Amino acid sequence: MNPESRRIAGQLRHAFAGKPWHGLPLSDLLTEATPGQASARTIASAHSIWELVLHIELRTRVAFEATQGTPMPRPYGTEKDWPTAANAGADTWAETKAHLFHTAENLALAIDGFDDERLQETVPGREYDFYYLFHGVIQHSLYHAGQIALLSRATRSPGA
Repeated sequence: MNPESRRIAGQLRHAFAGKPWHGLPLSDLLTEATPGQASARTIASAHSIWELVLHIELRTRVAFEATQGTPMPRPYGTEKDWPTAANAGADTWAETKAHLFHTAENLALAIDGFDDERLQETVPGREYDFYYLFHGVIQHSLYHAGQIALLSRATRSPGA
């Protein structure tokens, strides 16, 4: 039985493309963003929307890989933690978004398949359990979704 794992997977899906309690999911926030808006450096010391999307995807993918037994790397604070877009074109932006949602669904499916007892297992390469990891991925994604919402608002033309 895995009712808790299914609830966690549901929360992940809500954060990315469902109806989260806090407001818009990532899918809605990213739908209207053009490649120019996504790559804009609206605040000089902040990441762009595109960089945030790549970062969320990276962290989500690493969590998925951990469910498959791959030890989690420690990219925090390194350039590996913040990938940059190789090309700021429309096709690349569409691929970046599609890849993010594909990765999130892969993780949700993996969580769906977890027995609840496995939530207490230690994550490969870490000192915490899968329960903590999965909730952390959701919290991390929503934290950056808030940043994306603010940056999106800032890149819109006045009166839009």
